[in-house]
Amino acid sequence: MALSQDILAELAEIAPGSPLAQARETREAATRHAQGSYEILFSQQDANFALDERFAVAAKVAKWHNADALAAHYAGFGLADPTSSRLTPALSFARLLTFSPVEATPGALRALSQAGWSPEGIVTLAQLIAFVSFQSRLLTGLRLLNDKPVAAGEAPVVAGRWHTTPEAQSGRAAPVAFTRQELGWEPWLDARPLSAFSADEQAILAKFGHTDSDYFRLLGRNLPVLEQRTLTDKGIFYTAGGLPRAERELAATVTSKINGCIYCASVHARKASQLSKEDAAVETLLAVEPGQPLAGGQSPRWQALIGFAGALSVTPAALTPGHLAALEKEGLDTLQQLDLVQSAAFFAWANRLMLTLGEPYLP
Repeated sequence: MALSQDILAELAEIAPGSPLAQARETREAATRHAQGSYEILFSQQDANFALDERFAVAAKVAKWHNADALAAHYAGFGLADPTSSRLTPALSFARLLTFSPVEATPGALRALSQAGWSPEGIVTLAQLIAFVSFQSRLLTGLRLLNDKPVAAGEAPVVAGRWHTTPEAQSGRAAPVAFTRQELGWEPWLDARPLSAFSADEQAILAKFGHTDSDYFRLLGRNLPVLEQRTLTDKGIFYTAGGLPRAERELAATVTSKINGCIYCASVHARKASQLSKEDAAVETLLAVEPGQPLAGGQSPRWQALIGFAGALSVTPAALTPGHLAALEKEGLDTLQQLDLVQSAAFFAWANRLMLTLGEPYLP
């Protein structure tokens, strides 16, 4: 079986020339680099993480997300033995990232190291799990927008719990509540030193402003995947027209509340506030306690946006036609709906890396 030219269009059954196909063409960079991320992850010949192991992990993660067609696609390739000494801890790590990334600790990374996973392999494993979490949600959203059946999970759409330990692993003070304050982030694996990158690789980091970031130099242990991921991010969040940028940032904040990612929420709540001028509404969202609904006290439009993004962000996604009807009632067209799907889905990817490869601290 060969990798598909546009796996999402194929599995979402998107007809060429349809309004949804046209919207995806308008968001060409996001469409192309989501596919590019898939192609890089599932074609690299890498001794740190073999292809049969990658397909085995991807099939399992897609299945956990109720993305049965995507799981079958990955299972159509040669799969490694899931009971091997390497894949057993990798699948445990995949379950953790899929269902409860906020519970990750450095111990999960040590277990992988002890099973023979290199730092490069661990980073690629985390990227793959987080990518399939994104891809599964994107597929669910696209199918809903395309009026195709989706399997809605039954997870409650509520704020997740978050870290309340006042110290990071390093002993630095850690945030214990959601905030718009600027935070630091430190890795649990060593970031790759800048001097270890070639001149061409350093140019790629510099192009995206990643040179001085421990987070991105850590992800740079697999630079081709990081490059495609960054281009996907830019194609989703930094494009003209469609859903206002403030509301794309709102979706990122909602997903971060679901997953308990204080760091990601701090960045994107701050942007949502700056762009929307709705400081009180953003603070209301950030203050929602674990287990509580997210849309209380918001305007009808933000209730619809928060409800949709939240339902897409739980595992498995709980998105229904009712969530789409609420967006249509607020006047969102197909391109705006696509922007919302992609913004929320992307932070299923971002949160899972931030929460499981390191943690925030108070500067």
